[in-house]
Amino acid sequence: MKKTIIRNLIQSTLVCASAGGLLVACGGGSTSAGTQTKQLADGEACAAAWVSTTAYATTGTKVSRSGRNYTSAFWTQNQDPATSSGPAGSGQPWVTGFTCGTTPTPTPTPTPTPTPTPSCPAYVAGTTYAAGQVVTNAGGYYMCDVGGWCSSTSAAAYAPGTGSAWTSAWHAVTSASCGGTPTPTPTPTPTPTPTPTPSCANWAAGTNYPLGTVVKYVANGNFYKEVNAGTNGSDGTDPTISTWYWSVSTCSGTPTPTPTPSGFVVTEAQFNTMFPARVAFYTYSGLLTAMSYYPAFATTGTDTIRKQEAAAFLANVAHESDSLKAVREYNTANYPLYCSYGVGMCGGKEYYGRGPIQLSWNYNYSSAGSAMGVDLLNNPDLVATDAAIAWRTGLWYWMTGTGNAGVTPHNAMINSQGFGVTINAINGGLECGGKRPAEVQRRIDFYTSFTGTLGVPTGGNLSC
Repeated sequence: MKKTIIRNLIQSTLVCASAGGLLVACGGGSTSAGTQTKQLADGEACAAAWVSTTAYATTGTKVSRSGRNYTSAFWTQNQDPATSSGPAGSGQPWVTGFTCGTTPTPTPTPTPTPTPTPSCPAYVAGTTYAAGQVVTNAGGYYMCDVGGWCSSTSAAAYAPGTGSAWTSAWHAVTSASCGGTPTPTPTPTPTPTPTPTPSCANWAAGTNYPLGTVVKYVANGNFYKEVNAGTNGSDGTDPTISTWYWSVSTCSGTPTPTPTPSGFVVTEAQFNTMFPARVAFYTYSGLLTAMSYYPAFATTGTDTIRKQEAAAFLANVAHESDSLKAVREYNTANYPLYCSYGVGMCGGKEYYGRGPIQLSWNYNYSSAGSAMGVDLLNNPDLVATDAAIAWRTGLWYWMTGTGNAGVTPHNAMINSQGFGVTINAINGGLECGGKRPAEVQRRIDFYTSFTGTLGVPTGGNLSC
């Protein structure tokens, strides 16, 4: 062993001293291009495979082992290059070279996963939709709020984005609400196999039907049952308008429940808190039905503004109707006075205060009826017998009347002009400007109470 080490040392010294130039140290310094073979980069051809029994006596002999080339530094035998190698000058018998035999394959750049294109089913009238479902219609995206109304066959009323009352059933969303996974097209409710049913007559305008009658309204194909009767049965009322007289039904007479929208900022429980002693005529459902005709009411602006508008409307209603206890004006002596042509000059009709906002005067009944498509001029008592019509008269004035304010109560509230402007628009000529401060304060007190119930501030400019 000692002889082998001495012999290796001598050979290493001779190698370092030769090769036509001086080195700072064995394996160190610089060499000329003519005296050293330039190594190739990784991927060069593999030299002859290393054999453990072969004596590699010539310095610079190149072998390969396990996909890498090695060069002998001095005489060596049975010393595996894979474990006995290092850089030049390391004292190891083999100098580590480059990998050999194959060109390294670059790691491929991952192909990005394509972003799924949002996909929502197209709206189809009469299809069963559940709350939270998103559809497309007229280039927009809409989420269902009230399944019963979203599923209505009346596209003219509830088609999202285009129907006259679509905001009662839907609200607009972005395509992101569709997600990356297409929403399956809802399966329409299967049409049951028809079974024999009682024959229902088609509704005829001007006919006075007795209580309990079921008619078919040809224009929309729905059935309606008369659930309340007036002086002459149905009093010639239209089933699609007069919800006090009529209720949606089947030909067998089973009433169809009306869905309650969840979008109104005042819940039924809060409504009951605001009007704990109201008469049965003023129903929460009647208010919701009326709201479908005025989709901008209490749906415009921030949540605070929407609640402030609802509180302002209900506060004025509370003042006008004695907290929804007065269906008709209390002072019967005033009944014949509300005729602009003179007392007794309105054809025997009386236009005294009726409904939640106490609609008065013949010209207001005429204007409200024209806007609603109901002949209130000849049938003024509909405002005191049909809850939906009564609420609609209140909302009609709220959304269109300006009075002394020059602006509608609706616009005053959504533009944060203050509750005081609504008082001026409704009865400013009699109350504002210091004329009736107690009346004004009573309205303000209702408004302050109702905004507290809804958890929003009153805002400024409360008085007029």
